[in-house]
Amino acid sequence: MEVVGKIIQVLPAQEGIGRNGNPWKVQPYVLETLDQYPRKVHFEVFGEERIKQNPCDVDQLVTVSFDIESREFNGRWYTSIRAWRIQQGDTTQAVAGAAPAAAPVAAPAAAPQPAAAPVEAAPVNMDPFDASAGEGTSDLPF
Repeated sequence: MEVVGKIIQVLPAQEGIGRNGNPWKVQPYVLETLDQYPRKVHFEVFGEERIKQNPCDVDQLVTVSFDIESREFNGRWYTSIRAWRIQQGDTTQAVAGAAPAAAPVAAPAAAPQPAAAPVEAAPVNMDPFDASAGEGTSDLPF
């Protein structure tokens, strides 16, 4: 999956030692999409090598390729978005601009309909307190 947006926050890196004794490092970011209604997306880059290969700064326009994974722990579910590639700039607009725009499809012409005969409206008594007003013409169920 991919998302395009602007980096709005670079959070502090986290690191530690795994159960097997190997060190790990995670660099989290917050991205804001460029949609009509922008959304914020928290994602992370896992591994020191990937962090070095994909540096990001605040206010930088990027396209992030990522995987989404959910895990269950003690009856609760946790979801992580892990980026595996970050491209600088908005690469989707360049691709979309190169593709020819599809011509709009015209709706088929409707067959002419004969004119309906005018209908005369019956006079209606609009007094809400008159019980005989509109008898038989009400759409109420009682």
